[in-house]
Amino acid sequence: MSDNQKIIRHTELRVFKKAFDVSMKILKLSHDFPMEERYSLTDQIRRSSRSVCANIAEAWWKRRYEAAFISKLSDSEAEAAETQVWLQYCVKCNYVDREIAKDFYAELDQVLGMIVNMISHPDKWVFQQTARKQK
Repeated sequence: MSDNQKIIRHTELRVFKKAFDVSMKILKLSHDFPMEERYSLTDQIRRSSRSVCANIAEAWWKRRYEAAFISKLSDSEAEAAETQVWLQYCVKCNYVDREIAKDFYAELDQVLGMIVNMISHPDKWVFQQTARKQK
């Protein structure tokens, strides 16, 4: 691990903070969606945006195992991309102004970039396994 040695909890990660902030903004934004979208688009965009954060948290606590760490980050990456798709639907259905959606999309691109960086450099994040003693 490098500078992240100071990080104890997933809530201290910049990527988590950014993803959480975006998910809260999406929650507020979606309050104004039509009632008929309550159990479809509204639920989907809220669920996927929250799942980005949840998967980052899971990845953090699974960093003893590089494969598990990367797998959970990959899930988080997919959820962020899914959230972007739901934003596209929001614009097409005229529930969200295109410019507002662009800002959300850009924020999610930043989150995706941070996740990709973590996936590309897991050695900076996962615990280093100590060599087992040979018998």
